[in-house]
Amino acid sequence: MDLMDLRKQIDEIDAQIVELYEKRMDISRQVAEYKIETGKKVFDKAREEEKIRKVKSLTCNEFNSQGIEELFEQIMSMSRKLQYRLLTEHGSSGRLPFIGVDALEKEKARVVFQGAEGAYSQAAMMQYFGDKVNSFHVDTFRDAMAAIDEGSADFAVLPIENSTAGIVSEIYDLLVEFENYIVGEQIIKIEHCLMATPGTRMEDIKTVYSHPQSLMQSARFLNEHSWRQISMQNNAFAALKVAEDKDKTQAAIASEYAAKRYDLEVLLKGVNQSSTNSTRFIIVTNQKIFLKEAGKVSICFEVAHESGSLYHMLSHFIYNNLNMNRIESRPVEGRDWEYRFFIDFDGNLSDSAVKNALRGLREEARNMRILGNY
Repeated sequence: MDLMDLRKQIDEIDAQIVELYEKRMDISRQVAEYKIETGKKVFDKAREEEKIRKVKSLTCNEFNSQGIEELFEQIMSMSRKLQYRLLTEHGSSGRLPFIGVDALEKEKARVVFQGAEGAYSQAAMMQYFGDKVNSFHVDTFRDAMAAIDEGSADFAVLPIENSTAGIVSEIYDLLVEFENYIVGEQIIKIEHCLMATPGTRMEDIKTVYSHPQSLMQSARFLNEHSWRQISMQNNAFAALKVAEDKDKTQAAIASEYAAKRYDLEVLLKGVNQSSTNSTRFIIVTNQKIFLKEAGKVSICFEVAHESGSLYHMLSHFIYNNLNMNRIESRPVEGRDWEYRFFIDFDGNLSDSAVKNALRGLREEARNMRILGNY
């Protein structure tokens, strides 16, 4: 047989496959209708595992056995997604415990940020809530989360990602630990300044204080000098120390806002090597609310430590035509080599596609949580 004959036979077989696939999906539709009436769950892991074993046993070699496993995993995945969609269309998607609001109550809100006066977190807070915001500050991110968890603050402003240094991993872990939710975000440009007590000259400096990330982001500038570098918990704490010590051998790397707050002299602006350095801050509350015009959803979940498990979870975004913006992973405490995944994607909790995807993830993933819609 020549190539054209072989291709013709493949085309004929493919047409049969399509016909059989559509028949199977029609039966899946009937299964969904049955489950709507009876309230049965869509995902039956034991049933699917047994089905995979059965169809693999029908093959004649190991290569085909593996191929059939992959093929039927996809077929059953599409069947589940069809059933999830039908359940959503029939109003059986389950009510999400989040309330849509027209606006956040900013005017009477009490807001907490981590660090000292003059911190970048304070600058982000004031951009989001306004200059007259009723606020206070705490020493650690955990303290900020605890403040809203216990009700002493309505909102917290926390850094979650820097464009050059990457994610703030502690914030991701705290979002899992506390029952707090993201309701907004604020991005601010980061411009580190070298500052000292008034009258200080560059040649006077022997020690520079700043947050480890700020020292790293300013490494090119700092390497030009033989100054001792000391890490601080926060840039504003570094500026506060230099202001209190009044020692001209000390300098801090912090924001110009911090320099003004502590009456320090800016010796040099923009010591960080990246001119596009920005930090994204999240606005967190203990209420399950979301703005009605919100366009980004953050979730987290765990998956089984086995081949293809993450792929199957991500397929819910593809099937529902949802654009995924970010995926991060953090190790699950107490379980070696197992990870929790954090995902941001475009959408609103009131969208049917979002509801459909979340239903599938809730049934198939471990410990899926909605972290916020903002």
